[in-house]
Amino acid sequence: MKVTVIGTGYVGLVSGTCLAEVGNDVLCLDVDAKKIAILQGGGIPIYEPGLEDMVKRNVAAGRLRFTTDIEAAVHHGAIQFIAVGTPPDEDGSADLQYVVAAARNIGKHMTEYKLVVDKSTVPVGTADKVRAALQEELDRRAVKLEFGVASNPEFLKEGAAVEDFMRPDRIVIGTDNEHATQMMRNLYAPFQRNRERLISMDIRSAELTKYAANAMLATRISFMNELANLAEKLGADIENVRHGIGSDPRIGYHFLYPGCGYGGSCFPKDVQALRRTAGEYGAPMHVIDAVEIANDAQKHVLLDKILARFGNDLQGKTFALWGLAFKPNTDDMREAPSRVLMEGLWERGAKVVAHDPAATHETQRIYGDHPQLQLVDTPMAALQGADALAIVTEWKVFRSPDFGAVKAALKNPLIFDGRNLYDPASMREAGFEYLAIGRQ
Repeated sequence: MKVTVIGTGYVGLVSGTCLAEVGNDVLCLDVDAKKIAILQGGGIPIYEPGLEDMVKRNVAAGRLRFTTDIEAAVHHGAIQFIAVGTPPDEDGSADLQYVVAAARNIGKHMTEYKLVVDKSTVPVGTADKVRAALQEELDRRAVKLEFGVASNPEFLKEGAAVEDFMRPDRIVIGTDNEHATQMMRNLYAPFQRNRERLISMDIRSAELTKYAANAMLATRISFMNELANLAEKLGADIENVRHGIGSDPRIGYHFLYPGCGYGGSCFPKDVQALRRTAGEYGAPMHVIDAVEIANDAQKHVLLDKILARFGNDLQGKTFALWGLAFKPNTDDMREAPSRVLMEGLWERGAKVVAHDPAATHETQRIYGDHPQLQLVDTPMAALQGADALAIVTEWKVFRSPDFGAVKAALKNPLIFDGRNLYDPASMREAGFEYLAIGRQ
């Protein structure tokens, strides 16, 4: 099938590349000429395990191409995926200007039937706006052409996006006619050969499903974080509690790991957008309100522990940070807990020496040459002469360090662990003061 993907951000590039991998003829469009130049030159503008090799393989095979030519992109694909950004407005609602602009461009240049698919995470009712924008452009041209609009929300985890797309646990499509449904079934047939994974529904339900999924996962995280904070005060161990409740099949173990808050491009933005939508329809969601409040507070937990230990004046102190990205296997720093921690330390006079396996360049882009920040190439280099270590991202490389070397490098054998990577009893035996989340 001929497929056009509008937007080469995280969702668009992964989706387009994986669709090409199973034999489709995919043309990816972006108005950012620098990004397209990187892709045409054999690089990729994001960090995602396995993606770069897949891009190169499909470009070499001629199944995957990149362009800034809007008209050529519209003419190429019978299916037009809109995968542009939907950043939050100041009021928390999703900004749909790029989605609507993409729809208008399709309406300006289409000469035959197109199925326009919202792949971006968009509020309920966006398909109506896309349909209206398409029709307005056709009317302006005085052209009568049939088109379809569908919703196909993505459920990709950063760091495992290629695997998630190639082996999905579900494929949600929202359509309003059988022809559109069948086109989507044909497109996704290679991804569900061993069992049916496609869930077909009306468009508005599909749009809501994406927000509901992310809000549910965010709720589990915030609940466990608040439970962990309570466990500390009660003298309980949240790891024991996690095993106790996770063994209940009605609850399960997924997303029950307490930490220093969630971040990234999805959960914070989608929770805010869902809250905004609920408010517009007069159906406030008190649970979701609490989820966001709890997460904002949790991002300060590590800083609070550090201040309780060292006091509010951190002049002359240096803290080592392991992890900058909001989660492992990505370079994404959006809404990352590390940013809250670093900025809080800087405000109180401290210096930060940080290491992250992937997010160094992104950190430099955000903070430039910050006088209180030093970025280093190895975990051990961050520790030399630091007053304490704070662990913010649970990269695998941090799970089994040489604790003897860690202890020797630090001024104080002191670790603030925002991801509960180590066993408290073992850390005590090794001579560390170990302050984790919800653990004694």
